[in-house]
Amino acid sequence: MAAGKPSVSIKDLSLNFGNVQVLQALNLDIAEGEFLVLLGPSGCGKSTLLNCIAGLLDISDGQIFINGKNVTWEEPKDRGIGMVFQSYALYPQMTVEGNLSFGLKTAGLPKDEIAKRIARASEILQIEPLLKRKPSALSGGQRQRVAIGRALVRDVDVFLFDEPLSNLDAKLRSELRVEIKRLHQRLANTMIYVTHDQIEALTLADRIAVMKGGVIQQLDAPQAIYNRPVNRFVADFLGSPSMNFISGQLEGGEKPHFKADGVSVPLDRYAFDKSSAATGACIFGIRPEHIAHGEQAAALPFSREIEVEIIEPMGSDMLVWTKLGGSNLTFRAEAEKPLKVGDRVIVGFDPARASLFDAPTGNRI
Repeated sequence: MAAGKPSVSIKDLSLNFGNVQVLQALNLDIAEGEFLVLLGPSGCGKSTLLNCIAGLLDISDGQIFINGKNVTWEEPKDRGIGMVFQSYALYPQMTVEGNLSFGLKTAGLPKDEIAKRIARASEILQIEPLLKRKPSALSGGQRQRVAIGRALVRDVDVFLFDEPLSNLDAKLRSELRVEIKRLHQRLANTMIYVTHDQIEALTLADRIAVMKGGVIQQLDAPQAIYNRPVNRFVADFLGSPSMNFISGQLEGGEKPHFKADGVSVPLDRYAFDKSSAATGACIFGIRPEHIAHGEQAAALPFSREIEVEIIEPMGSDMLVWTKLGGSNLTFRAEAEKPLKVGDRVIVGFDPARASLFDAPTGNRI
């Protein structure tokens, strides 16, 4: 996404709960109209950061700006944000229309303006037929649409989503993911979205901020993070199935190699400064979809015959488990050309598509 003026700016933000440091001097600029996803495992600080932006938590240090205004100590209602939570938090005694209009009535908006906003949100989210129903008569997906609609009628510039799809089944999650993407394309509002689901992150985001221990590990476009993870944690967290990791030694020089338990991988196509490549313990990473097998594999810069150990049918394809360099290795194979446990096949890959990580630090080499 092209850089625009910052819609949300976070400056040196820290948050402590007693002696526990939850967020550590975070700096983050989110462009106007950008869809930013905060991604990470449970306890990494992503929802806490979102709640700080929303004003639901008082920060320990730093500043928060929304559309150029310092809102660090503003009340949530005065920040110009709309928030959608993991729980729908709908009023059960009210109709859908009542839930959508409640906040607007409290704010003292005229009746015709309320009706106009409800009609617009209902049309965008395709919930017009549900307006007279109560939440108990709605499905989970319909309730979440209403929850999104309640944020939408506020007519704000910034929307915050805190794992809004995690309570839904897989099919509904997929459907609503598409609806949220359509919503962003139509409105072009700034959206900050928290999830631990990498599929949501990869499909929705303009940029992803991968978090761990209250620190942003990497901030970049989804494909850039996927192809060039900054450290082993990011590489392991993003991808399903995960990246393959093989522990071994990097032998530097003009013709660097990675060596591990009978395997020697030439790294002359790997993107680093060969002359300065240091020798030492490292971890070689390659994604399952970047590994070929059979005739294709034999023509690649690195290939090796292996034995099939486990097969996991996935419908459209299959995951094949084997070993390389003393470590587990998975790759994808076509379902139409089934392999069997015990088969010996050639696997291969281009080291230019691999990732090398320093073993002690986990950082990308």
